[in-house]
Amino acid sequence: MEGILVRGIGSFYTAVTETGEAFTLRAKKKFRHQRLTPMVGDRVRFTPGSGEEEGWVEEILPRRSVFVRPPVANVETLLITVAPVPQPDLLLVDRLLVECRRQGLRSLLVVNKCDLDGALAEQLRREYRGAEAEVLPVSARTGAGLEALRAAVGGSLCCLAGQSGVGKSTLLGALTGIDLETGEISRRIARGKNTTRRAELILSGGLRIFDTAGFSLLALSGLEEPENLRLYWPEFAGHEGSCRFQPCLHNREPGCSVQAAAAAGTLSPARLERYRQLLAEVREAWDARYD
Repeated sequence: MEGILVRGIGSFYTAVTETGEAFTLRAKKKFRHQRLTPMVGDRVRFTPGSGEEEGWVEEILPRRSVFVRPPVANVETLLITVAPVPQPDLLLVDRLLVECRRQGLRSLLVVNKCDLDGALAEQLRREYRGAEAEVLPVSARTGAGLEALRAAVGGSLCCLAGQSGVGKSTLLGALTGIDLETGEISRRIARGKNTTRRAELILSGGLRIFDTAGFSLLALSGLEEPENLRLYWPEFAGHEGSCRFQPCLHNREPGCSVQAAAAAGTLSPARLERYRQLLAEVREAWDARYD
């Protein structure tokens, strides 16, 4: 039979078929030898168990995409979630956007808690103009923007990603009607308590959304050379070939067209500066690749 893994606890997995039947499975030892671990979101072929016995995952079908943190497979749309509180970590947003472009995923920048600060969404629209990331303001508390978000994701396999405390579980509950455990924001440090302990795929009302642990770090991976990083900034594309030096890393080189655009205000100076921070990180990793 074929199905999709919707949860994994220890060495046990739950697969759901297209007809909605759920089966408890274990992974065969061959995956360990192949250094392959089943992930939530994997499409699998499996043999159902009989009686009280669990079935077996026989084959993991080719993955469309893979995220290690959160550990999910076959994401099609990444819902990068921010909120007025805690303060948005836009460097994390930029890392996630790079991963979306690397893996060919659609990205939506979801601004939750818009009832607390309606100006944040407009600020991010300006910040990410040209970045091919649609900004959607929503409020899980009031319901504002939820229908627009449902329409935007459609039947796509989605993952909510972002800092702890931005209300991902609350938003997921509002979208699906499922009451999920949520935590409070620590007033002392304005950071979220991580309430989601493992990845799970929620199937409800035509929506397919991962519920994953919040996180505050994402290491860039799979970049061949530092000069490739600029290719993941869509707003730089129109400046290719216009800089004095070729290729230009857009890192304060003389005659850099991207730097001139940022100075003129047609490109976000803050986003360019974060690009330079990530470029330094990628350069350091590239230089240490043989250590």
